[in-house]
Amino acid sequence: MKKLETSRLILRDWQKTDVNDLFDIMKDPYVCIGGWNPHSTIEISNDVLKEYIESSDRWAIELRESKKVIGCIRLYPDNNRGKLKAKMMNFVLNKNYQGNGYMTEAVKRVVKYVFEDLDIELLSAFHYPENIKSKKVLENCGFEYEITIPQGCTRFDGKSFDSICYCISKFR
Repeated sequence: MKKLETSRLILRDWQKTDVNDLFDIMKDPYVCIGGWNPHSTIEISNDVLKEYIESSDRWAIELRESKKVIGCIRLYPDNNRGKLKAKMMNFVLNKNYQGNGYMTEAVKRVVKYVFEDLDIELLSAFHYPENIKSKKVLENCGFEYEITIPQGCTRFDGKSFDSICYCISKFR
């Protein structure tokens, strides 16, 4: 992934040394409301981190001043769009850093990158009905509601949720 920067953040590739920050993010069930299984051990985070590094489809969101990784953004093909040049994104942010505009800042930078540097015409993202903070991030970044898919996603524990899709077009 191309390194991206904002005034307060650096979006960069994950590194092996990020394991403690990843565990700090992913051990919290509140943060994992998006469907991820909360990490119960650092070993789980280490295994997940290896996947992140190998796939190279996620940015670590690092605070510029402290160098602490506080979140993650994944960008991947949207195979539901047929021939349209489309990507999907998802994101997660450490609960201790929510409410400070960090994710909105990071998502806006990714949107700019997708439409200016990649040959992409549409970017979409999903959130669960109870995840109002993600909804607000998407709306603050210019995404518009597209559709709700009833029982569109199944979480790690087998519970199904509606998937609420938002998208933003390069040609808005």
